[in-house]
Amino acid sequence: MKRMFIIIIILATILIGMIIYRKTAVGTKDNINVQEIEKIEEYVSKIYMWKEVTNEALPVFTDINQAPDIWIWEVINQNLENYEITYEEIEETAKKIFGQGFDKQFPKEGSETIKYNEETKMYYTTGMGLDEDSDTFLLSDIKRTKEGYTVEIVEYLENYSEEQSVIIKNLEREEIGRVGINDSETKMQEIVKNNIDRFSKKKIYLNEKEGTIYIQKVEK
Repeated sequence: MKRMFIIIIILATILIGMIIYRKTAVGTKDNINVQEIEKIEEYVSKIYMWKEVTNEALPVFTDINQAPDIWIWEVINQNLENYEITYEEIEETAKKIFGQGFDKQFPKEGSETIKYNEETKMYYTTGMGLDEDSDTFLLSDIKRTKEGYTVEIVEYLENYSEEQSVIIKNLEREEIGRVGINDSETKMQEIVKNNIDRFSKKKIYLNEKEGTIYIQKVEK
């Protein structure tokens, strides 16, 4: 009985691993394991924004301190744990996401989505209106480097304007395919994988320090 239970656990672990690989990666090298893929996907999800607010969901830059301010502060806004925060909490969150090498200072007067209240001397996070296109990415390739990882992502849009279907578009808003509104995310990603050359790609350079990863630069 105990042996059978162990076998079931092993098979379940393998199945979960297969699902994660199918969901997040078209191809990987250097024996990247499931835990690494999960960690990378979680981090990229934290910094992948929306073009309505930041012009690009993930802008191109050669150094994190040269990244567009509007994107940086929106990333911070979306990763703050509370609606009401102090200046110190904003700065601390920035370091957690971008690392100790990040040296931009949050503006004392606040930003477009993190407002300062003179009376309470606190900052308050706000939302912004988004359109029907959900900015989305798929991990396409992962390579281990001396500093951390290089990650290629495929960028696409999920449009929810139709009642019974989700329209998959590239960043030029060209329709690539459709799935039913109740279909799984996997079916959407299969459309992307099968039409990979019709989508935009970016390469993300990640540094890893003490098990934590930080973005270094982004290239097209």
